Amino acid sequence: MSQLFPMKQVLGFVFSLLLTTVALAVYFLDMSFAAGMTILLVTAFFQAGLQLVVFMHAGETKDKGAIYTNVFYGLIIAIVTVFGTLLAMIWDM
Repeated sequence: MSQLFPMKQVLGFVFSLLLTTVALAVYFLDMSFAAGMTILLVTAFFQAGLQLVVFMHAGETKDKGAIYTNVFYGLIIAIVTVFGTLLAMIWDM
């Protein structure tokens, strides 16, 4: 019976709810901007990783190295795009 119960998915759901509660607490506790943004960014990245591994089953195939490499490449492209835009439009460089 224990093999039929999706313990990994249930724990992933509980951790997702916990991370959402922490992010929601930023709003209700009226934190400073820097502390609030730090907490929101950290919880967002943990939430995205949790969703990728638990619910999208990224690590369950034999080509998981390629999947994680593509995710890492996508993150690098996103970071370069964001900081390139900030450099060009906000910081005038």
